[in-house]
Amino acid sequence: MSLFNAPKFRKPSFKLALIATLLALFVVMLGTYTRLMDVDFGCSDWPICHGQLSILSDSFEASDGYSTGYAFLQPELIHRNLAGVLGLLIITLAVRSWRRRDDETYPFRLPTFILFLVVWQALFGMWTDKLALWPQVVTVHLVMGAITCSLLWLLTLRLDNKRWKIPEDMLAKLTRLKPWIVLGVVLIFIQIVLGGWTSANNAASACPDFPRCQSQWWPEMDMKKGFNIIESFGVETLSQTLESKARVAIHVVHRLGALVAAIYIVGLAVALLFIKHSRTRRMSVLLLAMLSLYLYLVISLSDIEQPVLMVMLHNFSSTLLLLTLVTLATKVWTAKKKYQRTIS
Repeated sequence: MSLFNAPKFRKPSFKLALIATLLALFVVMLGTYTRLMDVDFGCSDWPICHGQLSILSDSFEASDGYSTGYAFLQPELIHRNLAGVLGLLIITLAVRSWRRRDDETYPFRLPTFILFLVVWQALFGMWTDKLALWPQVVTVHLVMGAITCSLLWLLTLRLDNKRWKIPEDMLAKLTRLKPWIVLGVVLIFIQIVLGGWTSANNAASACPDFPRCQSQWWPEMDMKKGFNIIESFGVETLSQTLESKARVAIHVVHRLGALVAAIYIVGLAVALLFIKHSRTRRMSVLLLAMLSLYLYLVISLSDIEQPVLMVMLHNFSSTLLLLTLVTLATKVWTAKKKYQRTIS
């Protein structure tokens, strides 16, 4: 069965929305890479980088006195350029939706809101450089990237215009699951926020062992300092400001959040299995598969020496899990009753 609807049933701009979604995912992953490699420190100005725009800039003398070549500039400038292309695609989607604002079946407010969100995303991208990578700004920037991906995927599904047709009795059962699906989306979103805060504060290596942390089930932690979001930060923040106990607190809370979210998603998947319909059961299997991938990468990252690629896959898997829940929510909210012939 095809993932998307037949072309003749799709709404205009479907392909553009799909391309924008895929590009947004790539931009988020590339942003994660530049963050993990501390490439952002190589470009203190925005939108240019050390007065240059070319991704193949010549080597320059950095502020710390060391000579730095284009290897540091290239990923961050590619990230900025692709983010600019994504912005243009979103502007195009918003303009096209504005032209069809009189069509009640065409999503109009969603593309406009995505455009509004991307403007703020660009501002936070600039502030990430200007404010020396403050954890608060970095976390918001990462979270807004995940939200942008989710909303673009939601727009893609709405433009695809493919709806589930379900018998009335099963549709009633599915409708009762709506609040629980929303709660699932909220839990995964909170987990992404915690993941962003963990990454922004370099707390991923605070617990090198798994399932325990520093050989303890409940290590010494400083919750107050670890989650003090109003504290001011400086250039030395990411390597010096937070003490070990604060980072341990951040990491442990992130793990506990993953545990709660995992248990909940398993319960939601089981509830979907009780609805005897092929589409809901396939969605249940897909949810469990995405959750398994996410948990596998969570456990794998307990080793401090894991490569950057593994961290990127971890972030990617959490985003995929969120997109799966968005797909489920969209299908449930747009599902319609399947009319069946009655035998007299």
